[in-house]
Amino acid sequence: MSNLVLRDSARLRYFTFFYLYVMQGIPSGFALTAVYNFLIGQGLSARSVGSFAAIVGLPWTFQFVWGPLIDKYQYSVLGHRKQWVVLTQLVAVVASLSLLLVHDPVRQLALLGGVFFVHSVFASIQDASVDAIAISVVPVAERGRVNAFMRAGSLAGWAVGGAVLSYLLHHGGFGRAAWVQSLVLLAFTALTFFIKLERTDKLLPQFGAGPRPARPVLTDEENPSLGWLFRELWRSMVEKHSLRAFAIIMLTYMAGSLFNNAYSFYLIHTLGWSDAFVSTLQGTWVTMLSFGVLMGGGILVDRLSASHVQRWGLAGLAFFALTFSFLSPFWAVPAVGVVGLIIINLADPLVSIAAMPLLMAYCRPKIEGSQFTTYMALVNLCTVTASYLNGWLLEFTTAPFIGLGCGLLLMGLLLALYRLNPNVQAAAQAQLAAPAAAA
Repeated sequence: MSNLVLRDSARLRYFTFFYLYVMQGIPSGFALTAVYNFLIGQGLSARSVGSFAAIVGLPWTFQFVWGPLIDKYQYSVLGHRKQWVVLTQLVAVVASLSLLLVHDPVRQLALLGGVFFVHSVFASIQDASVDAIAISVVPVAERGRVNAFMRAGSLAGWAVGGAVLSYLLHHGGFGRAAWVQSLVLLAFTALTFFIKLERTDKLLPQFGAGPRPARPVLTDEENPSLGWLFRELWRSMVEKHSLRAFAIIMLTYMAGSLFNNAYSFYLIHTLGWSDAFVSTLQGTWVTMLSFGVLMGGGILVDRLSASHVQRWGLAGLAFFALTFSFLSPFWAVPAVGVVGLIIINLADPLVSIAAMPLLMAYCRPKIEGSQFTTYMALVNLCTVTASYLNGWLLEFTTAPFIGLGCGLLLMGLLLALYRLNPNVQAAAQAQLAAPAAAA
């Protein structure tokens, strides 16, 4: 156990950030795949199901608040920011156990949404802490692959939550699924306890008498005020070039999420597919293909550039959304429906393999944790908005028309992306780093 030091081992970094994201993905997959599809299968309206998904995802939009707090109070003998990870993991386990209060998810929808909301609050703080640690300990040359492992871990966790817990939900009841989720989260929390960031970090804080590690005296420059952090965060977020690039990424996530939600609802509600079958399919074939996309994409990002991979992914998504929407009369054919579901669910990894390294590159020194978590909060806001918007749109239109609109939006974003010259992007990143370096 003494050799589990993140700074010393690339393999440990890959493994650690993978399982930390598995831990985050399991509850999300349970809530937003297994339970979401279950509620559709029970006959709830698109608006009710969409509102539930929005409530579960809403705390992830608060990450712009957690980032500066985590950066300000990052010091710990356990490892900088690690105390945030361990504490929020423990509270998330307690919140997961609170799901046992729910005996009938359909009749207790408000309680169900409330418990998942509380869990998401602490999971989002954990996520912000993990992202900040990743930026501080992962070398630039590894970021593409590490981001691939992080996103792959999230999808693997989502698969477990969506497929395995969906099976337990249908064959053992909601309580059994909640128990299994809680025990898995507790096991991962125990594993986190034994992993150090630096070799000099302690596994436990020291209490009582005896010598204690000296806490470093930090200057205002090394540990700036919250006011300075928020001011610098605002300046970095509204910088013209990074704002344009991020807007393209954000709207791409929204389009992919909106089409995905609409199509899943269409399969279960309109075509009468089993919600358990849809959840299992999303958690098996989708996950395996996503692993391949993420691992291959991470290597391409490190060897080529994130901007090139971003263009290829966006072009593929735009082409698929437009073509598949025109083929909507054939969605009832099982083979076509299954292939469509698999490809639509690949939208997130296709976007993420390039988006995450690009956003990391735009983060300024000293506020990188705050800035990256703010980017993630806005991305999460897009997916939450897509969940709610999907429930509203399906009362006026159909999934094929939503898919067509998403395809046109993606095509417009692709054209806008080609107007962002890579040299301009590089210059913008250098401009962002310059003020902090001179400070």
